[in-house]
Amino acid sequence: MKYIWMDVDPGHDDATAILLAIHCPDITLLGVSTTHGNAASDWTARNAARCLHAFGASSRYPDIRVYPGATKPLLRPAKHDPEIHGADGLGGVEGLPDPESPEVVRWFAKDGDGAHIRALDGMALAVRRTWDGGNGSKVSIISSGPMTNVALFVAVYPHLLEAVEEFVFMGGAVGLGNRSAVAEYNILCDPHAAQIVLDAPVKKTMIPINVTHTAIVTRAIHAKLLSPSSPYPAEASAPLPKAATNLRHTLSTLIGFFADSYKSTFGFNDGPPLHDALTVAYVAQPELFQAIRYRVDVELTGTHTSGETVVDVWNYQACDENAWGPGGKNCIVTRSIDVDAFFALFHDCILRCDQVSPLNAR
Repeated sequence: MKYIWMDVDPGHDDATAILLAIHCPDITLLGVSTTHGNAASDWTARNAARCLHAFGASSRYPDIRVYPGATKPLLRPAKHDPEIHGADGLGGVEGLPDPESPEVVRWFAKDGDGAHIRALDGMALAVRRTWDGGNGSKVSIISSGPMTNVALFVAVYPHLLEAVEEFVFMGGAVGLGNRSAVAEYNILCDPHAAQIVLDAPVKKTMIPINVTHTAIVTRAIHAKLLSPSSPYPAEASAPLPKAATNLRHTLSTLIGFFADSYKSTFGFNDGPPLHDALTVAYVAQPELFQAIRYRVDVELTGTHTSGETVVDVWNYQACDENAWGPGGKNCIVTRSIDVDAFFALFHDCILRCDQVSPLNAR
């Protein structure tokens, strides 16, 4: 059993990562912190809480909570991506509860005075309790947005790094970019935070867009998501099946908006990539991935290359093969994934979610 903490910026693909984190049988979710990124931080926090409700988190995790975190990068101005995710981060998604409804607000962690408990405090407390001074278990910290919260944790709680199994992050690329010529969006938003995490003396695993761009929600996968028992309409002109449940309708609208964004912005004609869900799949079933260890750094000052993940694939840097921090081969970089096996896991988690989602009680 793997114990995980999720740091997210929902975001359509973050929402699917939350669904997997709740319903993967091989992991235990400890809590969810949120950061700036796909949308402003107040929206990403509300969206995480909306997802916990919609995806039936109370069935397995009645006590987990959302912990709002960083509102901006360490040094740079905040940036968001409404072109891809809409102004509120979950544009076009139907069926989620109102952001101010009691069923959403209840998911926020609060102190004795009723104030929100912040991400850094929630993360540290969960890691400390789970580790229990070495008598318990280590925690894998998953990041699917800019790594500002995670970098602050590394800087403020260095004594807790021994309790971290690994940092797994969706971000970066090997020779590619998606929000600049060479930079991936999560790293571009806060490159300094990413470098702080990469320098931490703890195992890191990077899920780059080279890999996530292969996990495409094709028309066939979308059809199965809508109704797993209906025959696949092979003809492109044939309509997709009707959603079998309210939850599946909500997920379909999520995929549909994301697909339209990726088609108009990036020319993805076969469907959108489920970037962030791959982080949870990696922790739950690492055997689905092929990976290799490299030295990885982030370009912090380049006029045209700021935010690029510089992956030393030719081993030009003299590195300590065993060290995870500065001077070491600091990162496992995934190179491929068994796409069919990943989507089998995805559909299995939707099936589990379908059985407990309060959306289906309407």
